[in-house]
Amino acid sequence: MSNERTPAVPATFDAGHLATAELDARFHLDRVMAMVGVDGLVEALAQPFLLAKVDQHAAAVRQSITAAGKPIDSISLAGYARSVIAVHQRHGRPLPTPDSIDWSDADWTVLRLVSVCSLADAADAF
Repeated sequence: MSNERTPAVPATFDAGHLATAELDARFHLDRVMAMVGVDGLVEALAQPFLLAKVDQHAAAVRQSITAAGKPIDSISLAGYARSVIAVHQRHGRPLPTPDSIDWSDADWTVLRLVSVCSLADAADAF
């Protein structure tokens, strides 16, 4: 049955690609959360100076993503985290592990990744 409101041929929209990208992004954010996010956010809640640093980095991440015209969602946040990790690795530095981080002197990469995790948590991107 067809009329002017329902086309005779169903419109084809492949949401599979978007669903796959979303799942991949959430998986990557989960890995980042396990790498630095959980411990970093717990430490930030216990140490006001660290929370302030994470908040400053989160503001910078948010501005970077929105300036590119993208929403703060799992796909954008995962892409940002991937870029941070790629630059870190290109400089020949090992990825941080929870045991290797001195939270009183966390480096830029760690703070950036923790801020991504903070934004992902606020955006329900996990």
